[in-house]
Amino acid sequence: MDEEILKRIQNKYKAQDENPEMYLHGLLHQKPVNYWEYVEVDTLLTLQKTRTNFHDETVFIVYHQITELVLKLMIHELKVLTKQRGLSVEEMAEKVYRLNRYTSMLINSFGVMTKGMDYDAYNQFRLSLAPASGFQSAQFRLIELYCTKMENLIHEKRMKDVPKDATTDDLFDYVYWQEAGLDHKTGKKSLTLREFEEKYLDEFKALARDMKDKNLQVRLEQMKDEGKDVEPLRNALRTFDRAYNIEWPIVHLQTANSYLARKGEAKQATGSSDWQKYLHPAFQRRKFFPNVWSKDELDNWAKDFL
Repeated sequence: MDEEILKRIQNKYKAQDENPEMYLHGLLHQKPVNYWEYVEVDTLLTLQKTRTNFHDETVFIVYHQITELVLKLMIHELKVLTKQRGLSVEEMAEKVYRLNRYTSMLINSFGVMTKGMDYDAYNQFRLSLAPASGFQSAQFRLIELYCTKMENLIHEKRMKDVPKDATTDDLFDYVYWQEAGLDHKTGKKSLTLREFEEKYLDEFKALARDMKDKNLQVRLEQMKDEGKDVEPLRNALRTFDRAYNIEWPIVHLQTANSYLARKGEAKQATGSSDWQKYLHPAFQRRKFFPNVWSKDELDNWAKDFL
């Protein structure tokens, strides 16, 4: 063995007050790493639990699981972007470009959903999934909280209802996705929303409090206040904001239209939301970084897709 490598190994474990010889002897008993064990392939391929016998339900499940894995990669980068101090503008921009590539994967892969399932079969097996909804993706909400201020997750029309002394926790009563789970005639929350909040709301509130002065929008403002040239980061964030909050929702809406509004039909979503308005970014107007857009761009947000 190269003496320099052996010395570095010994120094590593001595720095941890550990006996390096014990670890070196342990290497004698370690099994070789196999791809299928490292990636947990066998476990991964058993996670598709269909509720019906329709062939295309497996397509539906696998696609959503792939989406959740991509969202996990995005959160993996956002944790560094929001919590690791000392990153340069260029290093932050590079990590945002990773987010952009992941978002491109989400956008470009939607054809699997749009063109990859039988129309009649989908509209049968989806009925067995109520009240589940993609609306209940917790990682989607976590990404929002890592990226932007809570105020940007409240529709402009609802901001007037927010008390001036509202706490971060209070703001969750006004976030835009509440609209998707509310019966506006009765004021009652849907089962979809109630179960979602019961499982995740405490986690969301804790992250929102933690990110109040750390989220990616705030990090951009801090670097600008420090006199740094933030243009590379600003450009990367513009691309991300448009891709994640306009282009991805649009392809999602196109998919929903192809299955729920075909031939003039207007089928109800399994989560009972007004999906046509909830999904369209021109109605939703969600944006993470309003400070990187001009007033005209903000006023015409996603209108080119109407």
